[in-house]
Order: sequence, then C-alpha cells, then structure tokens
Amino acid sequence: MHDIRSVRADPAAFDAALARRGVAPTSAALIVLDERRRATVAEAQAVQTRRNALSKEIGQAKAARDEPRAAALMAEVAALKAHLPGLEAAEAAIGAELDGALAALPNLPAADVPDGADEAGNILVHERGQPRVFAFPAVEHDALGPALGLDFEAGAAMAGARFTLVRGAAARLARALGQFMLDRLTRDHGYEEVSPPLLVRDAAMFGTGQLPKFADDLFRTTDGRWLIPTAEVSLTNIVREKDLAGEVLPLRFAALTPCFRSEAGAAGRDTRGYIRQHQFDKVEMVSIVTSDDSDAEHERMTRCAEGMLESLELPYRRMLLCTGDMGFSAARTFDLEVWLPGQARYREISSCSTCTDFQARRMAARYRPTGEKTARLVHTLNGSGLAVGRTLVAVIENYQQEDGGIAVPAALRPYLGGAERLAPGR
Repeated sequence: MHDIRSVRADPAAFDAALARRGVAPTSAALIVLDERRRATVAEAQAVQTRRNALSKEIGQAKAARDEPRAAALMAEVAALKAHLPGLEAAEAAIGAELDGALAALPNLPAADVPDGADEAGNILVHERGQPRVFAFPAVEHDALGPALGLDFEAGAAMAGARFTLVRGAAARLARALGQFMLDRLTRDHGYEEVSPPLLVRDAAMFGTGQLPKFADDLFRTTDGRWLIPTAEVSLTNIVREKDLAGEVLPLRFAALTPCFRSEAGAAGRDTRGYIRQHQFDKVEMVSIVTSDDSDAEHERMTRCAEGMLESLELPYRRMLLCTGDMGFSAARTFDLEVWLPGQARYREISSCSTCTDFQARRMAARYRPTGEKTARLVHTLNGSGLAVGRTLVAVIENYQQEDGGIAVPAALRPYLGGAERLAPGR
C-alpha cells in the first residue's frame, strides 16, 4: 500500500513508476480525494473548536444571568452537534475510498527492474549446472510419475482436476525433499521453523496483498476464512501491528505447508501432470528487516534457494523479472527456473521478492532503530525455498533411468534410509 504523502510530494514520479507497471496515471484522482478528506477533517476540527468556545461563552452568559444570550449560544451548540456526525461520516467514507484506491495499486518497481509487458521482458542473471545427457530419450514426469506413486486419476476422482494423490516412492521422496529444505534453512541459514495456521482472516490476506484484488484466486471457507495460497501470508503477518525493537531484526521464518490456489487465471495451462495444482506443498521463507538491509537480504534469500538446487545438482537459472511479470506486492523479484529434460525447457521452481515497506504499511508493522524515538516501517521479503511438488518433478525428470526408476540425489539419501535408487512400482 502506498503513502498518500509520497504521492502528494511527487505525483509525477509516482505516476511514472506506476506507468512502468502498466497502470494509468492516478495521482491526480488520489490527491483530489485526499484534499476532500483533509478539508472535511479541517471542517470537523473547526466545528469542535467552535463548540468548545461556545461552551465557555454559555458559562459566562449564565454567570451574567444573560439567559437570552445563553439560549442563543446553546442553540448554536446544538446545531453544531447535529452537524458533526455528518462530517465524521463523510470523513470516514472519503477515507475509505482513498484507502481503497491506494490498496488497489501495485508496489512501485525498484530502479533496477527492467521494463516489459510479460515474461518475454525478463532478464537472465546467470545459469548454473549443465543439463544431463541421457543415453535414452528423456520423458516428462507425468509419464514416469504413475509408476512411482503420482496417481493423477485417483486424485481427480476424489477432488477434481488439478488434484493428485501422491503415494509410495513419490510420497517418500516428497517428504524427504520437504525435510531437506527445512533442515537447510534452519540449520545452515538461521531461519526459525514455524508451523502456521492454514486458515486466516481477511486482515491477514489484505496485509500481504492478496485481498481485495485477488479474491478469485483463493479458496474461502463457509465461515469467511481463507485457505492460504502460500505460507508467506501467515509468516509475514507474525509482525502485523507490531512495534519491534530495531535490535531484534532481522527476523527470518520458514515453514513447510500445504498451499491452496484456485488457479482462476491459469485455464488451459499445465493441465497434465504435477506442475500446476490446486493443492501443493511448499517451503516458504520470509524475512523482516530494516530498510537499509532489504537489498542485501534479497540476495541472501535468493542464494539460500539456489544453494538447495545446487545441493540437489539440478541445473537452473536466475531470472530478474520485468515490471509486467512481477507480483502485485513485489518491488523486485528473482525467479529461479529449473531445467526439466522431459520438457526440454526451464520452469519456475522458486520466486524470491522484496516488497520494501508495501506490505508493512498494510499491516502497520514497524520497528524503532536503536536510540531513535520515531518508528519506521519494516521491509518484508518472501521466497520459495522451494516448491516441493515442482522440485519432485525436477528430481524425477533429471534423475530418471531407462527402466522408469530414478536415482536418488546424494543430498536426499540420508532422508531415505540411504537408498540410492527408487524403483518403479513401489
């Protein structure tokens, strides 16, 4: 969410930054709303000031036994009192309209984010690892998966399209991947493991930017709660309405949770296989830092995700997303894309974003630097570390063997009882 004061301070710069994200100029309309709100506030304050002054005059008139004047003053007070609720209601209505207009606007892109309309405008930062050369034709995971325990038919029969029943070797491998990721983040990178709620209220979704704009992408329960689309929601809201001491930062949280997405905007995309599901597991990283540390933390977080891909010996590349491909709350995003030999292309497996103070303003999350009295908004960051289902797909495709089994990456063997291979049919 944006600060109307920054819009007033430099409306041209605000409009120019939003234009990079394909948003039409909006500063003039925002400033008009703000001026109306401020004028209403000023009028209400003037009415209250006049009421206070009249109260003193009434006392003086009564002390002087000037009953006609006292009666006239009391009539004026009554009129002002009757007028005040209307002003307060108008202020609330205009304020809500202004807040709603501000809340509907995406975060401003960082200066180093490239301009572009869609993923074609993303920039390659680097590639790591060499795609494997197979002695046989590599196939996609949806051909290998059923023999390993990815039961697409049973999942669809139970719950419909984009649900998969995972069993046997695939289930063990998915569990191993999740444990491996959490261990790396907590043991090697200082993240605190969290087991958060999977159901949250409107305020939590609003705080991280899912509401109100993306309600159609979410699942909602009959009692008005929302199933989280990512643990980013729960983890970031840990600091909602908190006034933190500066010395406790940075805070780093990690969680392995199911995630739920309606995929409303993904009709026809990845209808086969395990790439795009309504329910999937993901390890999420969230950092809460000072404004001075957010850029360095963004690099650190992205390297944490990259390190896991390197440990699994999966070829990948880092992409800097352009303005048209970033998420609503992000100021800068790095996507990590893993090589899938069955598809012969790179696919997203992690997305790491800095949201600057955009989410913090929506959540009223602040910190007080040591020795300072004035609180500042924290900066929030989030990233996948990693998406378990897509990592499972990447391991199956990159470690496939000619008989349909898969070799187990060395980093995962301790989590699978030392097994070096998972055979089909188990």
